[in-house]
Order: sequence, then structure tokens, then C-alpha cells
Amino acid sequence: MKSFTHSLFTTPALLSAMALVAITSVPVFGQEKAVNLDQLLNLLEQGKNQQTAQNVERENAFIQRESEQDKLLKQAEGNRQAVLNHSQVLEGKFEANEIKLADKTEVLTKRLGSLKELFGVLQQVAGDTKSKFQTSVVSAQFQGRDIFLEQMAKDMGASSKLASIADIEKVWFEMQREMTEQGKVAKFQTDVIVAGGDKVNKNVVRVGAFNLVSDGKYLTFNPSTNTVAELLRQPNDRYLDSALAIQHNQNDLVSFAVDPTGGSILGLLVQAPTLSERIEQGAVVGYIILAVGALGLLLALERIISLTLVNAKVKRQLKQSEAKSDNPLGRVLQVKDQYPHADTETLELKLSEAILAEVPKLGRNMTFIKIISVVAPLMGLLGTVTGMINTFQAITLFGTGDPKLMAGGISQALVTTVLGLVVAIPMTLLYAYLSTRHKNVVYILQEQASGIMAERSEKQSAPLKQAA
Repeated sequence: MKSFTHSLFTTPALLSAMALVAITSVPVFGQEKAVNLDQLLNLLEQGKNQQTAQNVERENAFIQRESEQDKLLKQAEGNRQAVLNHSQVLEGKFEANEIKLADKTEVLTKRLGSLKELFGVLQQVAGDTKSKFQTSVVSAQFQGRDIFLEQMAKDMGASSKLASIADIEKVWFEMQREMTEQGKVAKFQTDVIVAGGDKVNKNVVRVGAFNLVSDGKYLTFNPSTNTVAELLRQPNDRYLDSALAIQHNQNDLVSFAVDPTGGSILGLLVQAPTLSERIEQGAVVGYIILAVGALGLLLALERIISLTLVNAKVKRQLKQSEAKSDNPLGRVLQVKDQYPHADTETLELKLSEAILAEVPKLGRNMTFIKIISVVAPLMGLLGTVTGMINTFQAITLFGTGDPKLMAGGISQALVTTVLGLVVAIPMTLLYAYLSTRHKNVVYILQEQASGIMAERSEKQSAPLKQAA
């Protein structure tokens, strides 16, 4: 047992722990080193005694300050009571002021009389005029007019401030200026946001309360930011020409397209699709119809030129006695010379053969033009059906809540129908014209062939008559 205790107390970890406790508990003895366990125990006892003495000293000091704390507590309670008393006094004054304010308000209401109704109308007029000024293009030249009216309407609504004569006169002045400026063509300088996003100070022409133009372009006024900007898409050239003319005009009268809505109609006008955008709405079917129409137009032009030249040569051949081979009539007339001794029936067959050889050349590509005139409206009908299928698919997926989702299919249906008719109608007229010219040449050939046969028949029947 003795050996076990000795080994326990000589363990290095235990000695280290006890030394750490001695150092942290008794810092005053931190400089002294314990040589053995007895000295360490002595040091701990001295530290404990000293700690006890310090605690007793702290308790005595706290007891001595207790009276001072009682004094501070009484002083705080006294301040609290004073504040409560002051609060009660203020509440009483507040209630008295409320009663006095109600009495004064009643007196003010009675003394206002008809003026109160007048101020109500003035408040309504100020609010309505403010809204009108915010959307008027006149505000592009006279900015900030709506701020005064908005503040005035708020003050009149809160009844905290009555309108003065100067305020009423200012409302009248602004309304009168708005009416006066609506009848003027005014020029002024302001910052304009151009297409690239930059602000450029430009000379702007305001046409009443209808339009703003600069450098031959139409402008738009944004009331939320009080900025003037160029329209991203401008209307047709005829409107731009009038905008340029009015800007450079001095005192003469010029034609100008006026937007009575102050920009709404102009905004819708520039959003209207162009011809190329209309064609794009026809999608693939629309492009195919146009390609077929272009092919038919080329074939028709070739036929018109060819038949015009042939007709001129045939007419020239009618005036000549010698048959030439550069025209159909000449080639038919040469048959007579090729068979001078043939009988009437043989010559008729030879002439018919020559005419039949010329007819396909004269009517070349006529069949394609006729087919295109028939196929074009059918392709337009195909585009109509395809567009309606797309429309019904959009309705199935998204419902009928948003008409814009159905607009694509409907546009395709209508545009392809129009394109089919645009191609079919001129192709039909061209085919009728070419067919008439083609038949005229054939009639001339048949007429001349009949004349040749009649002449040959007379020659063959003349000897028989003389013999008889």
C-alpha cells in the first residue's frame, strides 16, 4: 500500500496537474517553486487563507456601498414620479387642444361656407389637369408643370393648407397656356434620345399638342421620365417628308400628318408590319407561292416577247411574195413550193402537218402558266389550313386568354390566301392574253393554208373545165 501511494504521488501527470492548480489558485506564489508535496500543501493553504481575506474585504466594501445604492434608487424613483406627473399634465393639455382643435375646425367649416365647395372643385381640377399635363406633348417644352398641381391637390385633400389667390391664378394660367400652346407650331431646343441611346441637344418642332418632330423624324414624349426620344421605327416616307418640310418652313403653309391622340395612333402606325414582314408571316407556304409566281412571270414574259416577234414576222411575211423560213407562215408557205404537183388532198395533209409542227412552238410553256394560275390559289388554301391548324394548337395549349398567341396562325392563313390570289389573278390574265395571241397566229396559218388549197384546187380543176 505504501509503495502504491508513493508511485501514485510521484506520477508526473499528477504533479503537473497539482502544480497547475496551485499556480492558478494562488498567483501570488507563482514565483515560488514547491520542492516537495509538503511545501506544495503549505503554499495551497497560504493561498486559501489569502483568498478568504480578500473575499471578506470585498463583502465589507459592498456593505459600505449599500447605503449609496439605496440613495440612488430613491433618486430614480423620484425622477420616475416626476416624469409621470409631467405626462399627466401633457395628456391634459393634449385633450384640451383636441377639443379646441375640433371647435376651431367647426368654426373654420362654418366660415368657409361656399369656399369649401370651391376648394373641392379646385382640387379636382388640379388633379385632372395634372394628369392631362403629364401626357401632353406641350410638357416636352414646359416641363415641371404637373409638380405644382400635384402638390396643390395633396394639400387641398389634406385640408392642412388652403389655396391662396396666387395658387388659384397659377392654375388658371397653366390651363390657359396649355390651350394657347395647343394652337401653335413652336420651335425649341431640348435633349433628344436618338436611336443609339445617346442624348443630343436638337431643335425640335412641336405641332400643337399633336406631334414632335426633329431632323425629319417623329419624336415621342415619355411623361414618366420627362424625356423626348426618336421613334425606333418611323412611318412612311411621305410622312417623313412632311415632317422635314414643317421644320424648315418659315411662314408658309405645308401639309403635315397630325396625330390627334398625341402619339398613340403614330405608335400603332409604326408598329404595322412592312411588306417584307407580311411575307414572313406566310411562312414556308408563302415563300413557295412567291417562287412559283416568279417562275410563272418569267415564263409569261418569255412568251410575250416570243409571240410579239413571231407576230411581227408573220405580218411581214403576209406582205411579201417569197416565203422565208424565219417565221411559221413562211415555213407553211414553203410546203406549196416543195410539192408543186401534189394533188389537193396530199397538199392538205402536208399543210396540216406543217401547221401542227408550228403549233407546239407557238404554245410553248403555255401549259405551265395555266397550271400555275390554278395551283397558286390551291397553295394559298393549303397555307390557310396550315395556319388554322397552328391556331387551334395554340388554343389547345394556352387557351383563348391571349389573342396574340393565335395571331401567328391566323396571319399565316390570311397571308397565304392573299399571296395565292395575288399570283393566280395575273397568271390567269396573262394566260388569256397569250392564248389569244397564240390562236391569232394559228388562225393566220390555217387561213393561208386554206387559201393555198383553194388555189391548187382551182388550178387542177381548170383543165377539166376547158375539156368539158
